[in-house]
Amino acid sequence: MSVEIVTVKTKAQMRAFVTYPYKLYAGCDNYVPALEGDEYDTFNPAKNGAYEFCEAECFLAYRGGETVGRVAAIINHKADDALKVVRFGWLDFIEDEQVLCALIDAVQKWGAERGRREIRGPWGFTDMDKEGLLVAGYEHISPFTCLYNYPYYGTMLEKLGFSKDVDWTQRYITIPDQLPPMFQYASLVEQKFEIHSVVPRSMGEMSRKYGMQIFHMYNEAFAPLHGFSPLTDKQIKKYLQTYVPILDKDFISVVVDKNDRPIGFLFCVPSLSKAVKKAKGKLFPFGFIHVLRALKKNDTLEALLIGVLPEYQACGVPVLMFRDLHQGCLRRGIKKLIFNPQLEDNYKVQTLFEAYNPQPYMRRRVYKKSF
Repeated sequence: MSVEIVTVKTKAQMRAFVTYPYKLYAGCDNYVPALEGDEYDTFNPAKNGAYEFCEAECFLAYRGGETVGRVAAIINHKADDALKVVRFGWLDFIEDEQVLCALIDAVQKWGAERGRREIRGPWGFTDMDKEGLLVAGYEHISPFTCLYNYPYYGTMLEKLGFSKDVDWTQRYITIPDQLPPMFQYASLVEQKFEIHSVVPRSMGEMSRKYGMQIFHMYNEAFAPLHGFSPLTDKQIKKYLQTYVPILDKDFISVVVDKNDRPIGFLFCVPSLSKAVKKAKGKLFPFGFIHVLRALKKNDTLEALLIGVLPEYQACGVPVLMFRDLHQGCLRRGIKKLIFNPQLEDNYKVQTLFEAYNPQPYMRRRVYKKSF
């Protein structure tokens, strides 16, 4: 039976697009759904500031009247124009090569109409979206900020001629009961480089005083990384609104210079994977209760963002940030930290955590193909 591709135009079709994974991953223990409200906001130009420099189209695949796949086609004009790239994201499909071919063809056709010559993904609008196909670590539950997919996704993409563009690795560490020896140098770092970490009275105070500056620093620190595009002020305000309410001052660190300018940051949050899974991706009417419980009582953290300004990347800033985080973990009974995805060739980041003997957790891959 043939596959029909439909462009998402109506509210009903968008609901089908957002909720399709619930059926596909029913019974998959390690899959964690996205928050449904966030998914709708992502594809709403009035709420997603990325539409200031991006365009996108969503597609659904049907067979015999049944939804069998979905995909989003995205062009980030800041990051992709020079390379003539169209991105694919939000890719989910049954184990059927015909379905995948139809979805990829829809993205390529849409991209070709806009002068694109290469397709890459899974990528989102920016690096703040979920990206990178899972290619190892299926035995672990997915961090709530990351993608999870069945093993056949990568195999079938490669059969269609896709090849590796870049990999991200995710690792985890066990938090020891004692601070590692490297922290004995923290005071020397502070004195030599005239820097120190700040301790806010509340996350609201932190956001008001440093929020915009931190994300502007994020833009500068991450600028050299693969596929990166800087966030606009509209996006920054949205992320502050989204994440500040769930952040806890015990699990963040901001390092400033002698002029009180942020030069390094580390944001972690108690793992919400099990809570979001129990809530089935819906905060209301009762899902938020699971999330609140996870924020207060948890033994696992997930790292959201870690960054240091380029001119301070050899100045021991991580020593101050990890000291703060480790002390917070000891106060709150945290036993495990799962790092955010890190580019495999970003050696500066990959070597930051060696004192903790990090172990593999997951590996993610962006694929590419010319057309």
